[in-house]
Amino acid sequence: MVGSIAYDSVTSPAGNVEDALGGSAVYAGIASRFHANYLALDKVGLVGVVGQDFQQRDIAMLESLGLDLSGLEIAEGKTFRWEGSYEGDMGVAKTHDTQLNVFGDFDPKVPAESTNPQVLFCANLVPMLQMKVLEQAKGARLSMLDSMNLWIEIARQDLLAVMASVDLIIINDGEVRMLAGDDNLIRAAKQLIQMVGCQTLIVKKGENGVLAFHGEEIIALPAYPTENVVDPTGCGDSFAGTIAAYLAAGDGDLTKTELREALVRATVTASFTLESFGTSGLLELSKEMFDARLAAFQRILS
Repeated sequence: MVGSIAYDSVTSPAGNVEDALGGSAVYAGIASRFHANYLALDKVGLVGVVGQDFQQRDIAMLESLGLDLSGLEIAEGKTFRWEGSYEGDMGVAKTHDTQLNVFGDFDPKVPAESTNPQVLFCANLVPMLQMKVLEQAKGARLSMLDSMNLWIEIARQDLLAVMASVDLIIINDGEVRMLAGDDNLIRAAKQLIQMVGCQTLIVKKGENGVLAFHGEEIIALPAYPTENVVDPTGCGDSFAGTIAAYLAAGDGDLTKTELREALVRATVTASFTLESFGTSGLLELSKEMFDARLAAFQRILS
């Protein structure tokens, strides 16, 4: 898992939290490690950078989960900080302050012993840095990435180039439309697949669920119906981390059945993420809680 490690301050109708541990690599890593515990996966590693102000208790907590932090760099300066708020349907965060700090000079270095993972996930980063990661490591089974609208606006060609270098892409519906220049989501998705030649495209649609394209196959799933929405921060990253873990447990060519199963589990995991501020929903998640909600979701889908 390569991405940001941050301290987030978030306000929503449910309240607020200050300096909560967050960042794309953290959410993806915690979710992936949770599922790895039940999938007989040996290791989930994080690659990221933090400042000298990063709390030792947070390092200890991540290690206690079983995450490999050999790719964690502690640089001189302060840790990346983000402040935002949610309101209304809470579908999009309003950013109030972003302090890149040491993350602004992030130069990802994949540990030598981790250059051939079963699955490599490049979370949302500058496309040029994602490409740098891919030059150091390649998923033995597959490599996947996430992105955001900012890179479409300011680094479009770099983004398309790195998308052409991975096997699986996860982005949201607005980003697909932006890249393809087409408001029809199905046409836009198929055009993007042709543009970059990816094997699998997963389109996040927030409360409207997910749409996945795999070869000639299409998978459509609803979101898990969640009444208690507290903080959507990190939902997409925990969604991606779950997919990475589930696919790392398999081998050979990715099948539609396997991908659908990964998407179902990722959807359920994300539903726990947004029910608490920060990573609390993931950290408090038990196998019994997950299995019960997974069974409920499968009944909805049947």
